[in-house]
Amino acid sequence: MKMLVHRTAGGVQPFYLDHLKSHLRIDGFWEDAAITTIGMTAAAEIEQFAQIALLTQTIRVTILHPASDYGLHLPIGPMLDDQVPTVTIDGQPFTDFDHETGTRPYLLWGEGYWSLTPRRIVIEYQAGFGATPADVPHDLAQALMDQAALHYDGRSPMDAKSLTTSPHMARVGARYRGVQV
Repeated sequence: MKMLVHRTAGGVQPFYLDHLKSHLRIDGFWEDAAITTIGMTAAAEIEQFAQIALLTQTIRVTILHPASDYGLHLPIGPMLDDQVPTVTIDGQPFTDFDHETGTRPYLLWGEGYWSLTPRRIVIEYQAGFGATPADVPHDLAQALMDQAALHYDGRSPMDAKSLTTSPHMARVGARYRGVQV
């Protein structure tokens, strides 16, 4: 089984620039572009590490030669309660499934799945905590700022071991990923 994941994010950044600048203790506007880039980098690292979407994104999962399992853990969460994924199997719409929403969304195949021998499954769904930075949980917003501070402080030449993951981001990200720390 091979799983390909594609994210299509909206154009909103998942943090307030003024909040990030305050956390970094920066006055003025002359570094706004660099700080925005650092914030977006920190957001991407959190999303990748925790396997989440901070803000609403369309997630498209393509599975080639799927295994014969009862269901499938979707790779990116959270899926909000009002969301229903769309599924196609070998190019045909498929609706015989149930799903669980939340931080770790799950699809459970119905009886109609077992009569198929799928070669390609495509699942599309919306993931994310909401549409604005205010929707991002406070612990993730703080972890993003801490990771951005690590990048901001590490702008000068340093060895690779010094610029890693902030402990706060690792702890919070692991919790959303479902890892016990």
